[in-house]
Amino acid sequence: MTMSNLAYDAGLDGGETSQQDIAAMQALRPIPRISIQAFCETEGVANPVERAGEDRRMAKAHLKVHMGGIATAIEFYQSAPTPNLILLESRSEPTQLLEQLTQLSEYCDPTSKVVVIGHYNDVGLYRELIRSGISEYVIAPVSMADIVSVISSIFVDPEAEPIGRSIAFIGAKGGVGSSTIAHNVAWAMSSLFKSEVVVADLDLAFGTANINFDQDPAQGIAEAVFSPERVDEVYLDRLLAQCAEHLSLLAAPSTLDRVYDFDPDAFMQLIDTAQRSVPLLVLDIPHIWTGWTKNTLVKADEIVITATPELANLRNTKNLVDMFKRLRPNDPPPKLIINQAGVPKRPEITSSDFADSLGLLPMSVIPFEPLLFGNAANNGRMLGEMDAKNQVVGMVNEIAHVLTGRSEIKARKKAGLGNLLGKLSRGKK
Repeated sequence: MTMSNLAYDAGLDGGETSQQDIAAMQALRPIPRISIQAFCETEGVANPVERAGEDRRMAKAHLKVHMGGIATAIEFYQSAPTPNLILLESRSEPTQLLEQLTQLSEYCDPTSKVVVIGHYNDVGLYRELIRSGISEYVIAPVSMADIVSVISSIFVDPEAEPIGRSIAFIGAKGGVGSSTIAHNVAWAMSSLFKSEVVVADLDLAFGTANINFDQDPAQGIAEAVFSPERVDEVYLDRLLAQCAEHLSLLAAPSTLDRVYDFDPDAFMQLIDTAQRSVPLLVLDIPHIWTGWTKNTLVKADEIVITATPELANLRNTKNLVDMFKRLRPNDPPPKLIINQAGVPKRPEITSSDFADSLGLLPMSVIPFEPLLFGNAANNGRMLGEMDAKNQVVGMVNEIAHVLTGRSEIKARKKAGLGNLLGKLSRGKK
């Protein structure tokens, strides 16, 4: 367990989600839109099954948990159709278990898959169950990751092309440089690792990716969002603007000709299609809190929060971290970048106090460098193109390494923990 996860893990469902489970979940693909019914005899199995149903990878699936084992399932399916998948817990000894499953088969649709969670570690039983058509036999106790993994092994094609990772960047406040960091990290990943990267600018009204990359495409992300039924790999490819050899952009229109109110799932078709097309998708999300921004963030593979070292930023970052802890209990905490550190004459919270108050190690603490950032923005160039040897460029490259799993966050020397968040509630007393 890394230090960056200590505070985060403390609130994970009473500490039930282990680091091993979280790591295992990262390799799993989203489960398709299927129906699942579970019949559990013990709370020890029912709880991880229920928690599996709440995981973001199971967002499209519909899971219902019933207490009671195979006997309850037999009674239930005498008057109800069977779902795509039935999960059955049984504490019966092998001979009785096989007899019960034979009875259940009389009421099961032939297309329904069955997974048995048993309490007997018996190789002969396993072989007999597989021979009789059971999809999988899992031995209790089971974890939430075990449940999602076994469902994935049945319904996700192992021969399918890997789904790309989505990395969502959002600022704790407006103007903290989240978009600039997102664009530069995307450029670094594409140039350092020769990996195909797509940047999607989701700020349709005020997006700056087209300016930062010096692009003015006739089409972009708006066409995809307002015509989701047309979005496939071929259509998406036509909307992309090439920014570099391995970097493409879904540009925002950055106009106010219309309002941009969206349903919570407005960007899901676009994101799913993009993830089938490229290994890395960088989502530049505006600093607003709506149904679609919340949904997009929750379903992203990785979240990066950019903040400046001020009290309002600390409060907003804490709110975001706490929200994601509740909504993404089976994922690592968001990554933190402290930007614009060391502004002359500005009272600031030290980076160590800022990070300690959140229980997170920052990926990077980027110093205030207005000349470097200003020249890059005004010329439509990335920081690495302007001054490849600058320390900030090195920091951006290190962020790219961390987000692609090529390195880990490095711990920095700690200062004393200040009671900073207490200041936020003083006015409420």
